[in-house]
Amino acid sequence: MANRNATISRVSALSATAEDEIVAHLNRDGVAIVTGMFPKEHVDQVRQDLQHKFNTNSADGSPYCATTTRRVSGLFGISNACVDLAMHPLQLAVVNKLLTSTYHFYVGSEKLTSVSKPTISATAAFRLEPGGIQQGLHRDDVDYHTRPSDWPMLIGCFTALTRVHAKNGAIVFIPGSNTWIDQDRRALVDETVPAELEPGDTVIYLANTYHGLGGNTTQDECCELVGIFMGKGFYRQTENEYLAVPPERCKEMKLSAAALRVLGYAVSPPFLGYIDFKDPVESIFGIDDDETVKM
Repeated sequence: MANRNATISRVSALSATAEDEIVAHLNRDGVAIVTGMFPKEHVDQVRQDLQHKFNTNSADGSPYCATTTRRVSGLFGISNACVDLAMHPLQLAVVNKLLTSTYHFYVGSEKLTSVSKPTISATAAFRLEPGGIQQGLHRDDVDYHTRPSDWPMLIGCFTALTRVHAKNGAIVFIPGSNTWIDQDRRALVDETVPAELEPGDTVIYLANTYHGLGGNTTQDECCELVGIFMGKGFYRQTENEYLAVPPERCKEMKLSAAALRVLGYAVSPPFLGYIDFKDPVESIFGIDDDETVKM
C-alpha cells in the first residue's frame, strides 16, 4: 500500500529554474521526477538499440530482482543514444552540483586545490515483465558501506522508455528517507510512493533514499527503464590496474585467485565491481570458489 500522505515532486525539464528546483527537492526528499527530459525520438532509438539485448538476455534469477526481470549492463558500449542518456546538460548539472568534491591541501608551503567531478558508477537497463514481484527496499550506496548520516556518494537517474505506472513496475520510493539517521530503521512498503513516468521522463534520486523496482501485476504490459548511476570521482584505485594489467595479461601470467582479488578483479560485497551482473573472477577468469560473490 502506497503512502497517501507522501508525494514525489515534479519539475519540468523546460523550467528556467529546473536545476535549482531539482536540487532543492533532492536535498529535502531525496527524489524528484523531471518531466520531458528526453524527446520521443531519443527514447525510441534507445528502445530499438536495447531490444536485441533484452530479447536474448534471459531473466537471470538474481536474488535481488524478480525472475521475470531482464537486465542489460554496459550501456556506454551499446550505442551513442545510450551514451546521450548520461550526457543531458540538466542531469549533469544537478549531479555535478551535488557530487563534485573540492579539496584543499598543502605540498610544502604551497596550498593547492583539486576538483574531482563525478563519473559513471554503473549503467543498467531493466525490462520488468508481467508477473514480477516488487524488489526489496534498499539504498544504493550500501556498496560503499556508508553510514546513514553520510552525504550520499551516488545519484541514480532512471529514464522511462515506456509508460511506467504503479501496476507495471514503477520504482517505489520513500521520500525523506535520505534524512534517516537510525541505521536500524527498517523501510516499510506502506511508506512508499510509485514514481509514475511517461516515456522520456526521468526520476533522479540520492543513493541513500530507500527505493525498489516495483512489481508488475499486469497481464500484458512490460515496463522498460534505463538507469544511469553517477558517483564521486575519487572512489577508485589510484593506479588504474585494469589498464595496467588487463585480463589477457593476468591469464598469461596465470595469476592466482588471491592475486586477482588483490589487484581488484573481484566484487566487494555486496555488489561493488561486477561485470555483466557477475563477479569478474567468475565471469572473466572462470573461478568459482568460497569467496566468489553471487549476484
